[in-house]
Amino acid sequence: MTSRAALPRPEAPTAPPPGGAAIEVRDLVKRFGADGPPALDHIATWIAPGTITGLVGPDGAGKTTLLRTLAGLLAPTSGTVRILGQDPMAKGSLREQIGYMPQKFGLYEDLSVQENLDLYADLRNVLGDARRKSFEQMLAFTDLARFTDRLAGRLSGGMKQKLGLACSLLGSPQVLLLDEPGVGVDPISRRELWRMVRELARGGMTILWSTAYLDEAELCDDVRLMNGGCILAAGTPQALMGAMQGRSLHLTRLSAPRRDVLQRALRAPEVLDGVIQGDQVRLVLRDAGQRPDLGPIQAGPEAVLVEVAPRLEDAFISLLGGGPGGDSPLAGVTREVELHLDLDPQAVIEARELTKRFGDFTATDAVSFRVPKGEVFGLLGPNGAGKSTTFKMECGLLKPTLGQALVMGIDLKTSPSAARQRLGYMAQKFSLYTQLTARENLEFFSGVYGLRGDAQRLKIQEMIEAFDLGPWLSRRTLDLPLGLKQRLALACALMHEPEILFLDEPTSGVDPITRREFWTHINALAQKGVTIMVTTHFMDEAEYCDRIGLIYRGRLIALGTPDQLKRSTRTPECPDPSMEDAFIHLIQAFQAQLDEVVP
Repeated sequence: MTSRAALPRPEAPTAPPPGGAAIEVRDLVKRFGADGPPALDHIATWIAPGTITGLVGPDGAGKTTLLRTLAGLLAPTSGTVRILGQDPMAKGSLREQIGYMPQKFGLYEDLSVQENLDLYADLRNVLGDARRKSFEQMLAFTDLARFTDRLAGRLSGGMKQKLGLACSLLGSPQVLLLDEPGVGVDPISRRELWRMVRELARGGMTILWSTAYLDEAELCDDVRLMNGGCILAAGTPQALMGAMQGRSLHLTRLSAPRRDVLQRALRAPEVLDGVIQGDQVRLVLRDAGQRPDLGPIQAGPEAVLVEVAPRLEDAFISLLGGGPGGDSPLAGVTREVELHLDLDPQAVIEARELTKRFGDFTATDAVSFRVPKGEVFGLLGPNGAGKSTTFKMECGLLKPTLGQALVMGIDLKTSPSAARQRLGYMAQKFSLYTQLTARENLEFFSGVYGLRGDAQRLKIQEMIEAFDLGPWLSRRTLDLPLGLKQRLALACALMHEPEILFLDEPTSGVDPITRREFWTHINALAQKGVTIMVTTHFMDEAEYCDRIGLIYRGRLIALGTPDQLKRSTRTPECPDPSMEDAFIHLIQAFQAQLDEVVP
């Protein structure tokens, strides 16, 4: 069994720092309904002023409930909350000292940037010279001064987050509560967001940053790891990672397929967790020093285990008792993909000089690539770079202006119906009917794909069992947790056993356990020969892809395996770049070339 005692426990709430705590919580309980389980279960913690504290946990852990309670939007069932020494539920000026940015920030998309700022300034009673100075500061701080007349709905994901941050900062609050501000934001925009938040903390502001991304939490001064309404552990990222020393390994020099190696490694009793990382497999051991026998893993005669520095994600997975394992029930209900003899197996998905113009604006500019059978192909790019436009043309949601988008040799422009019968599509927003139950969604989508009678009933039952949907069938989709919505959406996309699967940011905002479960299913589909194209802003997830195409300014600027892209960006200053480092380096290098051509 995994030892949890080695990890730091929550600090006692009776020992705040000498200068006092900016946030102090004692024995906090929050229930929704008299008989329901507690959403917050006797939480006790404090947060030092002028720090960035990461609030980390899976979907349903209680992060949003805690933030809303701290903001004074929810009343505790029992226990006490103090912000700057005051009760956030009490009437007074405290609310002006708290900035709160919800996960789905309340921007009015049919209002301009300036009109949104005006609205929130009115709500926070920021008037006169203070209002003018605040606008000047926020527009300069977020670099949105050039876009004051642009409608909020037409901003990129990163720009929307900047505007949301600017609105929450009006009135100069001393405490800032951010609910997953990095969701759906590309690495460049996320780094810019972190730069701004770090600057605020240096100025004395106390920031609580909720996130499901453990790489974000590593940037915090302190973290609180939550699950089931409780704080499982608290401390600095360095302390939590240090407790995992000797348990994080790379299985490298593989001569067998990575997905097969990972699947076999996760069956070893010594292995707690594992993920694909480029050409290697990253493993977390149950106990330091107890390594698995490499024989049954069949990684190849030269394969070796090399100890590496722990990540915060390793500690988090350990606290939760390990990952979901490497075997997917989908493998047993998915047929092996067999291509027609006249179809090129190296071009199951193909883009030929793919171009899309909206008026005078070229969103995608002569993009070409080929995706072979059974490959997982990642399409990456910053917000607004043309990635989504390219993706939508390849799955038939947009018609190209020039060039061809082909699947299974079928041109989506001339034969869209024939092509769509061969592919499955899982949208970023899941495209589920939220007022229907889980079962009704399964029935609807199977019917759309032409299943009837016994075949329909059999396939629905297979998907229910493969994705463990049984307990949730009568629940409205609107009321399902995010991870369950993801499972249901993937089940609906696979009803007709497509040879090709398009996934548009399918794990945005989900926690590491859910993300691993999802990729276990994807790996099983790829092993059956299903060809998969995926978009993502999560760079660790990009490592799972066989190859990556990087889109910027409408062009394909890089194409290769994750390790090839990382190697291409090595420098003396960064000899071992991460995927995020490579992403940013390639974007900046291409932009520098453009700047030289157009001064």
